[in-house]
Amino acid sequence: MTAGRILARARDKGEFSGAAWAYGTSAGPVGRDTLGTLRWDGAPVGDDTLWDLASLTKPIVGLAVMALVETGELTLDDTVVSHLPGYAGTDKASVTVFELLTHTSRIPGRQPLYRRCPTREDLLDALIRLPLRERPGVEYSSQGFMILGLVAESAAGVPLDQLVRERVTTPLGMDGTRFLLPEHDRARAAATEDCPWRGRIVQGTVHDENAEVLGGVAGHAGMFGTLDDLARLGRALCRGGDGVIAPRTLAVMTGTRTGGRALAWQGHEPHLSSGGDLLTASAYGHNGFTGTSLWVDPDLDFYAVLLTNRVHPSRASDGIARIRRTFHNAAVTRALA
Repeated sequence: MTAGRILARARDKGEFSGAAWAYGTSAGPVGRDTLGTLRWDGAPVGDDTLWDLASLTKPIVGLAVMALVETGELTLDDTVVSHLPGYAGTDKASVTVFELLTHTSRIPGRQPLYRRCPTREDLLDALIRLPLRERPGVEYSSQGFMILGLVAESAAGVPLDQLVRERVTTPLGMDGTRFLLPEHDRARAAATEDCPWRGRIVQGTVHDENAEVLGGVAGHAGMFGTLDDLARLGRALCRGGDGVIAPRTLAVMTGTRTGGRALAWQGHEPHLSSGGDLLTASAYGHNGFTGTSLWVDPDLDFYAVLLTNRVHPSRASDGIARIRRTFHNAAVTRALA
């Protein structure tokens, strides 16, 4: 079954209203298409559709962080307090950039801070006061990436959205990928959840509630992007970074594995990975909660982008897990045929 047919069947089952996908090699795309609508009662998905990338924001921010490492503005052993003096005397003062990137900081993840923090200032204060886990280990932590974004801003001396634009998206020509969509662009974004907290269907503003409270710009979520932009990023990574970061820096970023985690990326694990069953041990990628993903396999010279709005109108379904796996199996088979 083709990748497109897999996604068409998933839409028929109500898993998402729309999808866009591309896969290929460093030489260019092998497969690319779109299907469905921006919302179940909306306009068709198009080439210019904007997708809420959710946690796929994390590795894009991670690339900006590694660019700062290359220029000496950061090191992986820098501590939080060395860039954020407000953390002095807290249990997170000695947490390092490396630990934030690899989700080994012991900062608890999946914390719905927005429920008790109505303002950005309230949420940032709650982050400072959030107790560390007692035992070391890997725990996926969006809260850690919120702090990483603040560290990166401090090191670079510019806001996070400007940093990502200058160090990643502009050099790669990803002109449609950004934080904070202008109001006139929101109608061409794929809708996400009918959100009980907001009391409406979210379209064109960030789905992640914590990122919403933070103003839409955060280290863990908030970016929107187009299919062609994400495919451009996939090809750049197949080419060793394409000038955003050096090949040796990308090798450190993606080859250093701690409990299956690379620096801002998830390593590929057979029989467990959303990247499917056919990628090699060198593969790395990341998912977004809204139904997005990017996977790259440098040994196979392969990338795959999958963009859906699987949380529309509800996050209740978990069907995306198998859809991702079967999609990637079909895509890599076709790309390398």
